[in-house]
Amino acid sequence: MSSPDRILVVDDEPDMLRYLRTLLEVDSYSVETASSGREALERMQKEPLPSLVILDLVMPDLDGLQTLERIREMRPGTRVVMLSCVSDPRTVVKAIRLGAQDYLPKPFHKAELDAVIQRALGLSHRAAELIPTTVEAEEVGEDIFFVAASEVMHKIRGQVGMIARVDIPVLLLGESGTGKEIIARLIHKLSPRNPRPFLKVNCAALPGELLESELFGYEAGAFTGANKAKPGKFELCDKGTFLLDEIGEMPIGLQAKLLHVLQDQQFSRLGSRSMVQVDVRILAATNVDVVEALASKKLREDLYYRLNAITITLPPLRERREEVPIFLRHYMSRFAAQYARDSLPLSPALVDAAMKYSWPGNLRELENFVKRYLILGDEALMLKEIGSYGRGGAPRLETYLSPTDAGTSDLKSLVRGLKDEAEMEAIGKALERTKWNRKAAARILNISYKALLYKIRQYGLEKVTGVFVACLGYLGAHGLGPLCLSFFPRVLG
Repeated sequence: MSSPDRILVVDDEPDMLRYLRTLLEVDSYSVETASSGREALERMQKEPLPSLVILDLVMPDLDGLQTLERIREMRPGTRVVMLSCVSDPRTVVKAIRLGAQDYLPKPFHKAELDAVIQRALGLSHRAAELIPTTVEAEEVGEDIFFVAASEVMHKIRGQVGMIARVDIPVLLLGESGTGKEIIARLIHKLSPRNPRPFLKVNCAALPGELLESELFGYEAGAFTGANKAKPGKFELCDKGTFLLDEIGEMPIGLQAKLLHVLQDQQFSRLGSRSMVQVDVRILAATNVDVVEALASKKLREDLYYRLNAITITLPPLRERREEVPIFLRHYMSRFAAQYARDSLPLSPALVDAAMKYSWPGNLRELENFVKRYLILGDEALMLKEIGSYGRGGAPRLETYLSPTDAGTSDLKSLVRGLKDEAEMEAIGKALERTKWNRKAAARILNISYKALLYKIRQYGLEKVTGVFVACLGYLGAHGLGPLCLSFFPRVLG
């Protein structure tokens, strides 16, 4: 049998030390205690080292943050959970930046303690393993789940647990499709604002004027067509959490108004001089290169520094390949129930191919890959797809459409179908190449930004990725190209 995990508990309150020792020893942990930061540092100089340190934040002489900093200097690999009844945002932010794995507020229930320890110790146990042994899955919205099986995602889950309890802005970075909205919803779910609304606005989906009215609302007569007053998303989200998705695409003039809302929590509707007071927690997400956006003045520095009290960067799926089999099974089970179909088998060959594929569209691409496999039921086609992408581009149409098959349709329909498929393929490639930066994709395609948005809506590409192109080619080869152009956006939406 392996020896029990050793936990060092550091707290200046004797009652808390006895309480934690009792709870932990019941679960067969080997427990040591220290009543001060200096005593803890002396213990950290001896072997064997503890697997985990539970460290109180408020202590005389050497406080928790100072002790944490010294521990990280002495033993960089040590996992530390902060323990405190203080929920000062600045303190929590500093603890995260110093390397704390999690945060447990006093008072706590044993279930909360167990969850924190499982996350922290699970990370160290999995670090030396090739296959993850623990999968975290929790529902964060209607049919929306947070799933973590890799060390980096378990660490992010721990950070979210700390961040959620303190009312500070959070900036979510990462490629398109990595799950930034899911993390935002998880932050809201774990926060005291959970009973109130969670709303989001995609800053890239609307022109500046429409985006401003969507955010702040307007009075009757503010512009042509404004027949009656309408509240904006900020008003509707009062006491709740508001996600500004693709914040890097927000017009620079509108960023200034948003900055005032962050600073003062008040704004005026379009066409009004009176101020509206709100209490909203702001989360922001973007897939753009922030450094480049700041240098090119597309993102205001003062807004950026206001938003990034804490920054969470989500890694692409290709950097956490051990999660691919987990997501394949998760999506298969979920969509089979949603579409009232029997789950299809995930053969070792399919799982192996999926593990080797780079998934440039990340979770969004993987999700739609499973949807299409479930609908088409053709494993050979799926294997051919992810084997023919090369470095991540969409498969070429001729892979699926032969000249003989093409001749079975009338010429006009065939040309129209091929045009739509080629256009969709080009748009899909441009979006994947720019990580779904629509303005950059429009420049590559040499069309206007509005024209690109229209095409994305026309083909239903807002919710699907380049793998959809392969399906169009396959169905087009069987004379069903025009049908699937209207069918699949409804099925996948």
